[in-house]
Formats: sequence, C-alpha cells, structure tokens
Amino acid sequence: MTHDKLWQAIYDELAKTLPTHAINTWFEPVIPIAFSNSELVLEVPSQFFYEWIESHYIKTLKQIITKVHNHDIKTRFIISAEKIEINKTNTPTSNKTRNYSQPRLLLNKNYTFDSFIEGPNNQFAKTAAETIASDPGKNSFNPLIIYGGVGLGKTHLLHSIGNKINSSNRPCNIVLATSEKFTLDFVNSLRKNKTVEFAKQYRRADVLLIDDIQFFRGKEQTQEQFFHTFNELYQSGKQIVLTADRFPGEMKGLQDRLLSRFQSGLSVDIQPPNFEMRVAILMEKAEQNGVDLSYDVMEFIATHIKSNVRDLEGTIIRLLAKSSLMNQEIDFNLVREVVQERVGKTAVTDLTVEDVVRRVSELSNVSEKEIVGKSRKMEIAEARQVSMYLCRSIIGTSLNNIGVYFGGRDHTTVMHAVKIIDQKRVKNERVEKIVTSIKQEFSFSLS
Repeated sequence: MTHDKLWQAIYDELAKTLPTHAINTWFEPVIPIAFSNSELVLEVPSQFFYEWIESHYIKTLKQIITKVHNHDIKTRFIISAEKIEINKTNTPTSNKTRNYSQPRLLLNKNYTFDSFIEGPNNQFAKTAAETIASDPGKNSFNPLIIYGGVGLGKTHLLHSIGNKINSSNRPCNIVLATSEKFTLDFVNSLRKNKTVEFAKQYRRADVLLIDDIQFFRGKEQTQEQFFHTFNELYQSGKQIVLTADRFPGEMKGLQDRLLSRFQSGLSVDIQPPNFEMRVAILMEKAEQNGVDLSYDVMEFIATHIKSNVRDLEGTIIRLLAKSSLMNQEIDFNLVREVVQERVGKTAVTDLTVEDVVRRVSELSNVSEKEIVGKSRKMEIAEARQVSMYLCRSIIGTSLNNIGVYFGGRDHTTVMHAVKIIDQKRVKNERVEKIVTSIKQEFSFSLS
C-alpha cells in the first residue's frame, strides 16, 4: 500500500470517529510523505500542529492505523519547513548520506502567489516577485530584496517565487536556504574539510533564495563566503532573492561591500496590513480552517491584532484549539478571551484614533471623512464629539493630539465635546448605546 492510499484510508476512518471541526482543523492539513519499513511519515504545517495531535489525538490515530493496516506501524511527523528528501523508491533519504552537490529543495507548497493575500501594504513586493518568477535572471531586479517586520509575508513570497519557477518545468536549479542554514552548512564544511563542496552547493544555483539575511551580522567568515557566492552568481546572470527585517541601508553588522551589493538591485518593503487587509486575511484563514466566524467577530479580532499576518493566523488556530479542547462553540466571549490572551495588557493601548473613528462611523452612518472634517451638521458634529469622547476615555489620547487629528481643533473644543457627550449619555439613549457598544467592544475590562 502506498503512503497516499494508506493515509486516505486512515483519514476516512478518522472522519467517522472525530468531530468535523477537529478533522478540518488538525487532519485536513496533514500530508503523507512516505511509507517504508513499517513507518508512515506525515508532514504537518507547524510544531504547534504536531504537539496538538501528539497530545490529543495520537491514541485515536494509532488505533485507527492498526484497524486499517492490521500491522504495527510507527508514525513520524515532520514540520513543513523540515521536509525530508524522498528518493525514487519512496524511501526517506538519510541526511548523513546526502551529497553536498545535491542540495534539497525545501519549498513549502502552501506558499504560492495564489494563496498570498494582496493589498496596498504588499502589492509592489508581490508584483516584483511575480515578475522575477516569470523570467528569473532576465530583468534588472537583481538582487531582489524583500524587507519588512516579522510575520508579514516575506517568506511566503520567497517560497512563491520558487514554487512558480518549479511548476513551470523549465530547467532551473533552485537553491533555498535560511541564513542560519547557510551558516550551518558552511561551519559543517569547515569541520569536515569540504568547503569546496559547500561552495559548489550554492554556486551551482540558477536561482538563489536566502531568507533573513540580517542573521549574517557578526559572522565574518560566513559573510565572506556569501560575498563570493553572491558575486559569482551575479556575474553569471543568475537570479538572487533575499529577505530581511529592514532596508539594506539600515543594516548594521554586515560588511560594507555586502551592503553595497544588496543596494545595487531592487528593494521592496512589506508593511503591516491595514484594517481591511486584516479582515480579508481572517476571512481567508477562517475558510481554510473550516471555521465560520461572523463579520463582527473578525472585525473585533482585526481591531486588536494588528502587528502581522502570523498573529492573525495564530489567533484563528488558538480559537480552534480552545473550541476543540473545551467542546465549546466559537462565540464572542471565547473570541474576546483568546484575543485578550494574545494581546495582554496592550489591548487598549494598541488602539488608535483611527480605530475609534472607523467604528463610530459604522455605527452612526457618518463617513470617517465627515467626522474629521469641518461640517457642523448636527448628526456629523455629534459623531465627531462621540469620537473625541471615546479617544479620551478609552485610549487616553491627549487633548492636543485629539484636536490635531480632528482638523486642527483647539484642546478646549475637545474638552467641550467630552463634557457634552457625558451629559448626552444620561439623556440620549442612542448616544449611550453607541458609546457603550464601542467601549464594550474595545475594552476587555468591560463586558
């Protein structure tokens, strides 16, 4: 029985035994890699996945494997980023026997341009990456450096380039590595007196993809090796794509000649996603994981989880995990609990004036532009005063900063707005409802 057929049989039995949400969350992403010598090798997306399956489902999994195959079969899990090499006989190849001249291609097949959610924060970077993938080494974008903070999609784009080139079936040798792997390979080559083989491993590339080059800082010998590798590939017209946590000109601890090479190509940045992008990402991740979330819930998460895509995805996984473990429906209370766990004490301080204005706009049917504008129409002025009041009472924004944001108004105008809304909350049910609703939504201390 092949690994694919064996896993399909196991999966079908699991689907009969476990709840649908558990199957969709924890077993749908599992990929069978190999079946040899009574060992089934399964790939999971992350260490968290492995630990969760091992803690909660391993007993059920073993029972079903025995039922399906009727033999004692061991299971071994590998993480996507640590895929093992499979030879032609479908047997895992030992790392100990791997030749330096035959580097493994560790592309994550889930990282494609199609699965990359595009928005104003990353559009230029994605377009540049697609251009390179369509015709590597044949354009002026060499090297291409994709930079930005943690969890914004740099690695996704790097793997997307490799996957697109790989799927084109063109004769192209792709070499992918993190800066840590490059360093480790170099250190091992020194230890084993195989520096020539090491150099060949990387310099035979038609496309070189290196993730997180900022970790080269302080490693002088590694930088030296990478400099010569870079030069040889560049002069041969080979494509080089690098990712980093900041613009090359701002990197410290790297040799000037390396930085000069980095800045000779195209550098594109990825910014944190805006609110609309965060909601779109949540929609996509929720659909991928088979969970139905209301728009209000996704809006709540997007308001508080702002830093990066990885945190948004982690929140969805956390929700699914808690729901599965506690056998509880995903409702607003559970969402509030999970978000509070992830953001901690920064829940309120991470809110912005923009967040408040956006929510007031939605509840009052007054546009954000009108709220911060000059109009004195009653309904617009009231929405503006409510926004000022909430910025002061929830976020604690200074009177001066509030005034500046709302069209350069004086701090006394803001004080007046706060006083007016305090009075209206007692007499005006509609105003009280808007204020209370937003306070409940934005503040974890209120329920």
